[in-house]
Amino acid sequence: MKKIFLIAAIAIGLSFSSTLTAQAPPHPNGGGAPNQGNNTPVGGGAPIENGTFILFALALAYASRKVYVMRRTAEE
Repeated sequence: MKKIFLIAAIAIGLSFSSTLTAQAPPHPNGGGAPNQGNNTPVGGGAPIENGTFILFALALAYASRKVYVMRRTAEE
C-alpha cells in the first residue's frame, strides 16, 4: 500500500515539474549598462564571502560530528 502512494507521489511530482515553469527574471537595471550612473552591478550588490565561510564552517562541523558518531559506534 505504501509503494502505491510512493509511486503516485513520484508520478505526480514528475508530471508537475515538466509543466510548471518560472518566469524569466527581469533584465538587470532596466536594460541599462551596469556601470552607468547609480545602477547596481549585474550580479547584485550582496557580498557572498561571509555566507560562503559560514556554509563551509557548518559543513565542516556536520562532517566532524558524523565522523565522531561513526567512530564512537564502531568502538562499541
